[in-house]
Amino acid sequence: MTNALIIFTRNPELGKCKTRLAKSIGDEEALKIYKYLLQHTANVAKKVDAERFVFYSEDIIKDDIWDAEHFNKLLQNGNDLGERMEHAFETLFLKDFKKIIIVGSDLLDLNKNIIENAFEKLNENDAVIGPAEDGGYYLLGMKSLNKNAFRNKNWGNDTVLEQTKKDFFNKSLYVLETLNDIDFVEDLKPYEAFKYLF
Repeated sequence: MTNALIIFTRNPELGKCKTRLAKSIGDEEALKIYKYLLQHTANVAKKVDAERFVFYSEDIIKDDIWDAEHFNKLLQNGNDLGERMEHAFETLFLKDFKKIIIVGSDLLDLNKNIIENAFEKLNENDAVIGPAEDGGYYLLGMKSLNKNAFRNKNWGNDTVLEQTKKDFFNKSLYVLETLNDIDFVEDLKPYEAFKYLF
């Protein structure tokens, strides 16, 4: 297998995930929604033709939605999101994967076709990126490690996408469709599953 799919996940604990969402709807509801998003991501990832790696934020959990039959489990390593992503990519390139993609775990719009299309685009491009509506990105893929993509970023603000594009200035970067990732209660409005909140 030459394709690797990385999923970053926070351990789903009360009061520690979806904190911006929790300000509007409370910790318990935010945790419930985060678990729903994780399950969606797991379901999508299982359909993708790639070796799958889940990187946990705190502790590796044995019996959870990321079953050992479909997912390899590792720990994130680094002081900020950039360092943790760089470490994950570096780890898998050292395992001789040729195309590596990372996806976020808070997108209901994410599906198998988007990820598989991204892997295909890496056949003729150095990198691929999926813009999020908030100015970040929901997907990043590479054929070789570009460390600049993970450095000198204000993670969590609306400049990340544009800053990251500049890191591929002299390379071919394919830009996917823009998707809505879920950080605030308004982001849930388009989805039938969350109509009860409005």
